[in-house]
Amino acid sequence: MMMMMITPGLTRVCAVIALVMCACGACEAGCADRPAPRCCPGRNNECVERSARRSVCYCDAYCRRSGDCCEDYQTACHISAIDCEVRQWGPWSPCSSVCGAGTTERSRQVATPPHNGGTPCPDLKQRRGCLAHTETCSAAKEVAKILPDSFKRNFKDPWRRPHMLMKEEKKSYCVQMRVKQASAACKVKPWSAGLVHERSVCVECQSDAMTPDNRCRGDGLQNIRSFWSAASAPGCSGSWVRESFTEDCRCPSYSMIFV
Repeated sequence: MMMMMITPGLTRVCAVIALVMCACGACEAGCADRPAPRCCPGRNNECVERSARRSVCYCDAYCRRSGDCCEDYQTACHISAIDCEVRQWGPWSPCSSVCGAGTTERSRQVATPPHNGGTPCPDLKQRRGCLAHTETCSAAKEVAKILPDSFKRNFKDPWRRPHMLMKEEKKSYCVQMRVKQASAACKVKPWSAGLVHERSVCVECQSDAMTPDNRCRGDGLQNIRSFWSAASAPGCSGSWVRESFTEDCRCPSYSMIFV
């Protein structure tokens, strides 16, 4: 016995043959005269009728795309196909970068979702590039000069002299940096040899190294790449990203300090 593959196109042809057989009878025409359901969601090759001119037409939602709807489809099936409706665009988000190139996006909500073959929703999100430049951007351009913590200069004055007490009032802070790049010259010195790719290092900002605004030059910005240079290792330099900032902090032994 031979088997025949029934394709969607062939099914539609079979429906046409059925209508031809009805053409000489008392069959009514149009979607409004179909037995329930008069209109069909999606693509339904059995949702077929005859137009007023007795040509084949369809009452399924797909007919809007294929262009073979019955003449009364719009009026008879107006509740079957619901187009998507969206609300107004929301505001653009802040730039994803606090310094340099980044992205910003906006979104809108669906007010009425599509049903039964209605027009699908348009894009609900838009994204575009942005260029951030704030006052803090200059910090990302600074090059930090660092030394091993064996060069620490903070100490308590045993004589409690007033001018020394003023210096002691500035408490140190720590920044945790993740090294992204280090030059080959860093391997020469034992202390700088540990500055390798993806190594996390603690760098302490002591009062003697602070600028008038109570920060160390080159302490970076959160999650922004900045640059460093080893003060006692000629040619040793690279880049890193600040991962955390801790006030009133001392780094553990074998760490770094800003100078």
